[in-house]
Amino acid sequence: MYFKELSAESITTRKMLERVPTELFGWQPHEKSMTVKRLATHLAELPGWISMAISTDELDFSNNMYQPKELNTSEELLDYFEESLVDGASSLQEEYELILEKPWTMRNGEEIYSTRSKSEVIRMSLNQIVHHRAQLGVYLRLLNIPIPGSYGPSADEMSF
Repeated sequence: MYFKELSAESITTRKMLERVPTELFGWQPHEKSMTVKRLATHLAELPGWISMAISTDELDFSNNMYQPKELNTSEELLDYFEESLVDGASSLQEEYELILEKPWTMRNGEEIYSTRSKSEVIRMSLNQIVHHRAQLGVYLRLLNIPIPGSYGPSADEMSF
């Protein structure tokens, strides 16, 4: 089920990431918002969270300082997405179904942000792909870059 969903969502995500121009990596719609580069990089890395959920029991930010991958071009962004997609999809094997109900914790030292089943973390990762892809769609719309449809045609793909 997750593999099928990841595969379907990757089609639209790829189309969205293909439209991110390198020259606008530094743009952000608001000072509290991520830059285009940061948002697109996060979107590209999210399929890899699936393999992290399956292969680990927690993410402790106090021991694993998060550093986004340094990407400098749109081509590097797309390559990173493809790598992350292969990584996440390769973890979705039948043999791992036996561990999907095991707990997985996100924490920062003693502060626990959440403890969920590995299955719920995979679901959250898939939801985050859709959520951040929609954010990126708003960024692109504000930049007057045509966006692809997600579950049907976008206004840019329709003739009125």
